[in-house]
Amino acid sequence: MSAARRARRARRALGARWRRRRPLRTRLAVAASAAVALVAICVCTASFFVLRYKLYQQLDQNLAQSATLAAQQHRAEDRDYGVLAGECRYLGAPACAQVVPAAAAEDPEEPYLLPVNRSTRRVAAGELPAYYSNFTLPNGKPGRMLTTPHGKGTAVQVALRADIAERGVRQTAAILSAVGGAGILLSALGGYWVSRTGLAPVARLTATAERIAATRDARHRIELPPGPPGREDEVTRLAATFNTMLAELEESVAARRRLVADASHELRTPLTALRTNAELLARAELLNEAQRDRASGALARQLREVTGLVNDLIELARDEEPRPLLEDVALVPLVAHVVEAAREHWPGVVFTLDVAPGAAGRVLPGVPARLARLVTNLLDNAAKFSPPGGLVEVSLSGRELTVRDHGPGIAEEDLPHVFDRFYRAEKARALPGSGLGLAMARQIAHAHGADLRAEAAPGGGARFRLTWP
Repeated sequence: MSAARRARRARRALGARWRRRRPLRTRLAVAASAAVALVAICVCTASFFVLRYKLYQQLDQNLAQSATLAAQQHRAEDRDYGVLAGECRYLGAPACAQVVPAAAAEDPEEPYLLPVNRSTRRVAAGELPAYYSNFTLPNGKPGRMLTTPHGKGTAVQVALRADIAERGVRQTAAILSAVGGAGILLSALGGYWVSRTGLAPVARLTATAERIAATRDARHRIELPPGPPGREDEVTRLAATFNTMLAELEESVAARRRLVADASHELRTPLTALRTNAELLARAELLNEAQRDRASGALARQLREVTGLVNDLIELARDEEPRPLLEDVALVPLVAHVVEAAREHWPGVVFTLDVAPGAAGRVLPGVPARLARLVTNLLDNAAKFSPPGGLVEVSLSGRELTVRDHGPGIAEEDLPHVFDRFYRAEKARALPGSGLGLAMARQIAHAHGADLRAEAAPGGGARFRLTWP
């Protein structure tokens, strides 16, 4: 690797380290200031060269006019070489002029007023075109000279003092330097202002995030600037999105707390009963055989209830279905299998299954065990509220599964809460269950992109509609 490449790589690494160690506000201020400062410097530099060119252009035009006048007054055939006029050492005086031959042997005895060099001889010989040059007059003042061909074998040199042009160039440089410095200062102030105002919502977002991280309270929100909807800038949309995310986080935290509180409440009673029966069985020598059998049966039943409740809580804690387990599930065989299993589990309830012609080839991507659990929970809920010998009607079409029972139905005030965790209506509090079956059914439905709704059935009873995407 060459030294130049290593140097470039080192500079890039240094710049990257500088950017990483500086906050975004500083980097934005530096970038904005540098951009404006670069524009100001370029404009001032271009203005300087344009004005300098114009000043010297005017002086060069005067020299060209003086050279033409000197050529008209002195004919090349005269072979009269030397100084024609020497007033140029005074400011405002006419141009000084001299005629120079191509050969140094033909120079006059009197010395030239203007400098003569090899380029002057080549112009006289016709080897070089006319040219302008700067020099210093004998009195130490700056001068500007034009050397141009004059006939065959001679050249005319004319010169003027360049004080005014050089003074104008210096004044222009000073003024433009002051303007450029002021522009750089204003660009620095503007960059700082832009970084402060442009990143103010980001600063508020950062402060809100830090406050939430410190207090673990997701109720904080970022104040959005007032303005017409639909015309927000990118930072405002970011803040609005962050507020939406905070609202979702707050709801998630609240739901988790409710779940923990409800689960602890629901587990307290069966755990107390378990402990009581376990302590009772620990003194089995004091019980007769019937009492021991009754306590053992109660203990086994309560263990099953607690196990089912814990399993339901674990299922509810899952937000989505595991991708590796997804497969194409044929709905008709799955629903038929679940209905047959429900008939065996609820022998006192009549289950009917009506499959529409359009549902025969319906396939849904999902997890078969989870979909079976969804339909099982709906059937168990319908059977639980059905009277002995009651009818549960299951209908499957191309886009919808309907489960309808003929029980007491769902009260109007209970409809918005039937899918809430641990919610049990007034009529269901005496029935077995933990209140998690319908909540789990809706969660499984949402995880598969389906919609589950409950409604009162015409003529009495409840009806649940599961609509596939």
